[in-house]
Amino acid sequence: MSRKLVECVPNISEGRDAAKIKQVTDAIAAVSGVRVLDVDPGADTNRTVITFVGEPEAVLEGAFRCIAEAARVIDMAQHSGAHPRMGATDVVPFVPVEGVTMEDCAELARRLGARVGTELGIPVYLYEAAASRPERRNLAEVRRGEYEGLPAKLKDAEWKPDFGPAAFHPQAGATIIGAREFLVACNVTLNSGSKDHATDIAFELREKGRVARRGRVKPYYQAGELIFYAEGSFPCGNCDFTGATFQETVDHCAATHGYDLPGLMRLNDVDPAHPVGQKVRRRGTFSHCKAIGWYVDTYRRAQISVNLTDYKQTAPHTVLEEARRLAAERGLVVTGSEIVGLVPFQCLLTSGRHYLKAMGKSTGVPTSDILQTAVFSMGLADVAPFEVEKKVLGLPTFDPKALVSMPVHAFTDEVSRDTPAPGGGSIAALAGSLGAALASMVANLAQGGPDAEKDAKLIELAERAQVLKDRLMVAVDADTNAFNAFMDARRLPDGTPEQKAARQAAMQAGLKVAIDVPLDTAKASLAALELAGEAARLGKVASITDAAVGAQMAHAGVRGGVWNVIINLKDITDGAYVAHMQDQCADLLAKAEGKLAEVTAYVDQKLLDRLNKARK
Repeated sequence: MSRKLVECVPNISEGRDAAKIKQVTDAIAAVSGVRVLDVDPGADTNRTVITFVGEPEAVLEGAFRCIAEAARVIDMAQHSGAHPRMGATDVVPFVPVEGVTMEDCAELARRLGARVGTELGIPVYLYEAAASRPERRNLAEVRRGEYEGLPAKLKDAEWKPDFGPAAFHPQAGATIIGAREFLVACNVTLNSGSKDHATDIAFELREKGRVARRGRVKPYYQAGELIFYAEGSFPCGNCDFTGATFQETVDHCAATHGYDLPGLMRLNDVDPAHPVGQKVRRRGTFSHCKAIGWYVDTYRRAQISVNLTDYKQTAPHTVLEEARRLAAERGLVVTGSEIVGLVPFQCLLTSGRHYLKAMGKSTGVPTSDILQTAVFSMGLADVAPFEVEKKVLGLPTFDPKALVSMPVHAFTDEVSRDTPAPGGGSIAALAGSLGAALASMVANLAQGGPDAEKDAKLIELAERAQVLKDRLMVAVDADTNAFNAFMDARRLPDGTPEQKAARQAAMQAGLKVAIDVPLDTAKASLAALELAGEAARLGKVASITDAAVGAQMAHAGVRGGVWNVIINLKDITDGAYVAHMQDQCADLLAKAEGKLAEVTAYVDQKLLDRLNKARK
């Protein structure tokens, strides 16, 4: 299932020499655990953007090898190109994808910077979330002056590198390393071939907005007349207010519209210190949103091209729905949208949940169903196929060789063979998972009635059950893997006193892992049992036996998990640990027995009442 996943997007200052680009990408790909997803060279910019992913330590190593190899094969003294640049590896952002935080990525940036500065002797500046001080957060500010300005910059005490020597490296230049949010690129497709139609909507969506107009602004805003700031007249770009002073309008924009007018002007390269004579600016709808309009000849349609620099603040579906509304105002239709490149799992999951809620449907359904809802609702396959497995980064998946990836008959055959694993621990986890699945089913079948408060409880129940279902599915393989790890420890050599001690320590550690997994199975199964009982009471009477079967399966998960803990305790030499585990097992069993008895009595009585009523 899900793991820790980090994306890294180094930009190297070479976009023309395919051999050099390949040398750099080969160095990255040689790191075990790294997967290179995309290599995008640009001849005009003389720059290549490389995208690779993996677990944090693997990505850290891949980034270091990228910088080292680029410094070896690229000579910045000979470099020219349209894109701003400071070094052979110009910028290296780490991006959290799954199971890691922005601070985790910032720490990776700091660790990489320290290693590059020490081992390669390249000056390193940190930016964005890893920045050492506020004025270094902005990439453009850090890169100002570019490679040619580095000698002077390095002599300025204010621009001392965060790592590495404050000395000019003629071949490699300097490298900028940081951490940022995942950039989601998406296009919204219109039923029009006019670029102006797409641009008009794009300017309404994007954070930097557009120049303000008045007069005939419907249906297309760009048809209105431009307005300017003048002495004694400072109009607001977002409403009819006009201030007598610029500060009065600044205060109005902050209080009424919630934005910083001078900041908006700077975003549009306008000096707020001299507003008179400048065009009035109108703020766009969404923060962290960049957008333009263009015409795509392949589709024979116009698109709104959108870049979301922080999808957690501004989600793709939010922008899409506003684009649909604005298009309808203009007599246009949004036919669908597309994701350019990859999209994080959590981003698309959030969109799917949004649309399910809007439909009045339960969000306590399998992840694949939620993602498919997002694909359908956003029209992601409108102009090109959208394959979830290829387009979603960090998608929870099972190894094709995993037990849970087997057909049911093949898994059952595997259990029946003369091998100790998979055995009772894996089956206990599977039983618990099925119990959680039935609890979710019963809750979902009952959802959609007239009682909104009850509906909310049912949806929450289904969501919790889905989490437990997935957690216990992972335990099916985890139990077998834990047993195999213990068996590997038993096979270690024991010819010398040192080897015997190491073998014994490894076996004890392996046994504790083999205990932790079924203990978690028992805990999760108890939670599933409790949910099955709740589903029996809240669900429809017609589904009550499904809830009862779910309770029985979950109880089997608890009992099986506890048995597998106890059988492994006999070889543990830590007495205090054994006693603690025995206490936990006793508590789990007592709770499970009590809950199962309660659910069974309730269901039996309901069925009896129903039978007696039918006979009358």
